[in-house]
Amino acid sequence: MDARKISDAFSVSPQITPEDVAAIADAGFRSILCNRPDGEEWGQTGCDEIEAAVKVAGLEFRNVPIVNGMLSEADVDDFKAALAEMPQPVLAYCRSGTRCTMLWTIAKFGEVEEAEILRATEAAGYDMRGLVAQMGGQG
Repeated sequence: MDARKISDAFSVSPQITPEDVAAIADAGFRSILCNRPDGEEWGQTGCDEIEAAVKVAGLEFRNVPIVNGMLSEADVDDFKAALAEMPQPVLAYCRSGTRCTMLWTIAKFGEVEEAEILRATEAAGYDMRGLVAQMGGQG
């Protein structure tokens, strides 16, 4: 598991496996959010397998799969709802963590100062300057 903290309530990770779930729970996460559609890559662990392990560990699980490059307003709304409803802290995962970070950036734009968004995402290893600029910020 490669959890990268974005905020006290939200971290991101590349693809996880059922075997990672105990360590995720031990690290203090209370929820896991999947942003990766099943079948995106050969050999990828399916969402159902992760969800089963998450339930055994007593954590909450939500699946908000985002097809890379095909983000809709409904996807953003579903992501925002998951963040608002799930016990924190939340660990979100996708293929590399970038998609989850982009979703968080979009969800928090206008709510969190741009400089803080960029500081938090850069500290986690993700460059969101282009996305912030696209959304009308300074990036």
